[in-house]
Amino acid sequence: MSDVEKTLPAQRDLLRVGVDPEEKERCGTFLQDNDRVVACGVRQDGVDLLSTREALERFPEARGYLWRALKEDLELDEFQNGYFIRAREGVKPLFPVQSCLYMSREGMRQHVHNIVVVEEGAELHVITGCTSSVRKGTHVGVSEFYIKKGGKLHFTMIHAWGDEVETLPRTGAIVEEGGVFISDYICMHPGKRIKMYPTAYLVGPGATARFHSVLVAVPGALMDVGSRVYLQAPDTRAEVISRAVSMGGAIIARGHLIGEQPHVRAHLECRGLLLKEGGLIHAVPELEGRSIDLEMTHEAAVGKIAQEKVEYLMARGLTEDEATAAIVRGFLNVDIIGLPDVLREELDKIIQQSDQESL
Repeated sequence: MSDVEKTLPAQRDLLRVGVDPEEKERCGTFLQDNDRVVACGVRQDGVDLLSTREALERFPEARGYLWRALKEDLELDEFQNGYFIRAREGVKPLFPVQSCLYMSREGMRQHVHNIVVVEEGAELHVITGCTSSVRKGTHVGVSEFYIKKGGKLHFTMIHAWGDEVETLPRTGAIVEEGGVFISDYICMHPGKRIKMYPTAYLVGPGATARFHSVLVAVPGALMDVGSRVYLQAPDTRAEVISRAVSMGGAIIARGHLIGEQPHVRAHLECRGLLLKEGGLIHAVPELEGRSIDLEMTHEAAVGKIAQEKVEYLMARGLTEDEATAAIVRGFLNVDIIGLPDVLREELDKIIQQSDQESL
């Protein structure tokens, strides 16, 4: 039995946010319950995995990453730990590092500060899940990412919250020459309100940032989710893509691309499905060009499931519910490497609970 299995009994809470309690095909695990770190260990040479407070004490250079990718907010200086993850120069782990920020105390305010560093030529995949076993609370997650020359970070974040939880993340990333930052965000249990607008700064030639979001809003939920990329060096690339499904809740899908140098290429895309009356999807795409030699594009579309697609699958033996679930699952494309099948089950469960007469 792993340390994670010994620590928390609510294993399904972990699985639905991509955290494997058995730690199979994971090179390290960080787990924080409320304000207490309950599991932290790594099995990969060249990868540092510590609580943020411990990293600031052990590594003098760690303090140089604090509030460098984000404007300092004095109200958020007194954080309750969080994680520090670093892949040292040239290290390329075979398996991801996983982390979980968990709330089990009703009505608490969880405030963490996370730092991820990928040094020159290194690669790292981090799967982090934020979830709760309580109905009400507030989660404030400050995250900073630093991708050095030729480095690559694939960061997958999954949120699943109680009905009255409010989530207010702040995220900044700095990507140097030839670096790659890929951010996948999945949220099918948004709680009461999520407001987030992660921002990446491409400061070196040839740097790349990709933001992909999968959003499902149930009745009563407000999701104000966006991504912003500053293309500050020549030949940089950016992609912001969101897939949004309203089951009766409200989704504001934002995107902002700022091209500041020649030869940059960027694309912004939002597609939404409205599956129930009373829902809202509001796409807010922004393109800002500051050089005469660049190419930035955007597209947005909001609609409903085409009935002929449902009938086509029903003619091949699926029920209407099964056909709808298959179409929505394909639209959202939650098949991300390293995530458990329980995410598909959760999506199907949400769809089946919606009012089928409104589809």
